[in-house]
Amino acid sequence: MSCPRRPVIGIIGNHYMIGDRYPVHSGGTMNSDAVAEVSGAMPLIIPTDPRYVTVAELLEICDGFLLTGGRPNVHPSEYGEVETPAHGAFDRNRDGVTLPLIRACVERGQPFLGICRGFQEVNVALGGTLHPEIRELPGRMNHRMPPDGSLEEQFGLRHPVTFTEGGVFHRLVGATEVMTNTLHGQGIARPSPAIVIDGHAPDGTPEAIYVRDAPGFTLAVQWHPEWNASADPVSRALFAAFGQAARAWSEARRPLRLIA
Repeated sequence: MSCPRRPVIGIIGNHYMIGDRYPVHSGGTMNSDAVAEVSGAMPLIIPTDPRYVTVAELLEICDGFLLTGGRPNVHPSEYGEVETPAHGAFDRNRDGVTLPLIRACVERGQPFLGICRGFQEVNVALGGTLHPEIRELPGRMNHRMPPDGSLEEQFGLRHPVTFTEGGVFHRLVGATEVMTNTLHGQGIARPSPAIVIDGHAPDGTPEAIYVRDAPGFTLAVQWHPEWNASADPVSRALFAAFGQAARAWSEARRPLRLIA
């Protein structure tokens, strides 16, 4: 007897170098753990390079997409600005895959969950802009990962996020305020008209968004819920809901919305 087919979650890979000579694509085991153990789906790491994959192929093969974090940033030309040293490193091949992929998923109702850079990609893909270094803005805190310490210390919960009363995230996690592990340097400057900012850090930085009136699951967060996802109640709620949406897409090619 064959087992029921699990939904397939495409994990957006990052390109980087091992040492100074060996290039790799990687998705991070924490992402695969969260997808397999909490979403109940099969993780599939995607080499995000337009030479290897097309958006049409990915939409056909995968039931949903995890837009992962990553050290390279979205190139500022994607939101109409000039590159400066403050913008950091880039992965133009990832830009070339994820930005059109996000737009296609929104249109089709195919689910995605955005994390950190993935959160920023959703805003940029739909017409928003980014601050290259939010800690330099008046009144903002440093949201970057601590440079030293164990993984437990670096991914530890560091600040609260407050959700809109009665909003999508409030209903999903059952609380209007949760603790999160903030690990990002960039942040939303001008939000896309298509997104709803549903959660903020104490300094006003947007931390939780979804796409307004989208037919499917389009949640994205600025923190890293893949860390300790099976034990953390907020992470577990996010990945479980994401898995439910991917399962609905897999079974019926029909979107599942969280928005009443």
